[in-house]
Amino acid sequence: MVTATPSFPSTQHDHASCVERSLEAAEQLCRDHQARLTPQRRRVLEILLADHVAVGAYEIVDRLADGGRRPAPTIVYRALEFLIELGLVHRLASLNAFIACGHPGAVHGAQFLICDSCGLVTELADPALTAAVREAAERADFDVVRPIVEVAGRCPACRSQGGRADA
Repeated sequence: MVTATPSFPSTQHDHASCVERSLEAAEQLCRDHQARLTPQRRRVLEILLADHVAVGAYEIVDRLADGGRRPAPTIVYRALEFLIELGLVHRLASLNAFIACGHPGAVHGAQFLICDSCGLVTELADPALTAAVREAAERADFDVVRPIVEVAGRCPACRSQGGRADA
């Protein structure tokens, strides 16, 4: 199980290294699962790694076009399915968008803090929170398939600029 202290990217965040480590982890994960990280799949992952924000499928289509020919949306959805299945990407239902996994390859429940103001997203992988969700579901005789929690609010930068988010 993964444990990590949640944080939004700071001004000292080395995003290039962040992206490089994530792509290396994706390549290793594909090798481990004897799966192919095709150029199209890699490009979709790169788009999701470009910023710490969730991106919709049609925005991915637009970015892939990059002024040229737009790929069919089914190509993007297939790439996203592959990346989700491998644990490289998460779908954020509340935003109908996707984000690169902060802990690729690790089996974990995922919790997301989503800033309503700027759109930044940070991923938690808190085992205690995952266990609490599973225990509550068990009490309700519910079988958890994907323990994903999405929490809306304001990141530290937006909170310092405009006050507190509603609780």
